[in-house]
Amino acid sequence: MAEFKFSDNYRDLSEESGARAGFQFEFYCERCGDAWASDFVPFKTGQAAEWVGKAAGIFGGVLGSVSDVAEGLSDGAYGTAHDKAFQEAIEQAKVHFHRCPKCTNYFCDSCWNEEAGLCLDDAPSAEVEIESAFAAGKAQAAGEKAALHGIHEGKHMDVKERAQLVCPACGAETRGAKFCPECGQKLAQKAFCTECGAAVPESAKFCPECGTPKAPPAAG
Repeated sequence: MAEFKFSDNYRDLSEESGARAGFQFEFYCERCGDAWASDFVPFKTGQAAEWVGKAAGIFGGVLGSVSDVAEGLSDGAYGTAHDKAFQEAIEQAKVHFHRCPKCTNYFCDSCWNEEAGLCLDDAPSAEVEIESAFAAGKAQAAGEKAALHGIHEGKHMDVKERAQLVCPACGAETRGAKFCPECGQKLAQKAFCTECGAAVPESAKFCPECGTPKAPPAAG
């Protein structure tokens, strides 16, 4: 089995002093982020120093000196106890994680390809990839079909009659409406000749360029 170091995929939850003084470490999968925490190991020296310190604060005198000694012992013992607890936590974590020999990251069972002996990033599941490709192809085909349908409908739209997209009175977007949806201002509908494409004034009945009768306004 590969050596387990867990150099960057863990959080140290340990506390050196106080009622919760002790050691605990949280390891996590570097693909999905799922975490596993080691068993809590109390640091009794740190817990004792906390209680002695509280007593010294109440009674003072000799207990104050005892408190200083207790804190010194706690500081000296913490590093050694922490390293020992961390190594024990790593031993516990080994059964919950796999180290990928290709990318050297750590992964949980859900992100591990047992058959290939690699993580799912480096050895994706064939079944998952097939289903993903199927869904992507289905979406692409549906999009192409929708685009063709839009092209068919677009052929029947009057593109020569230009709409006023911004209301000149209040500045609101009109989205091509004949009246402003915000203030009710009537909007100019720019008409163009169906034959030559020239602009036809609203009051004109015939195109001023080629004489073609002005097309009737589109139904609202």
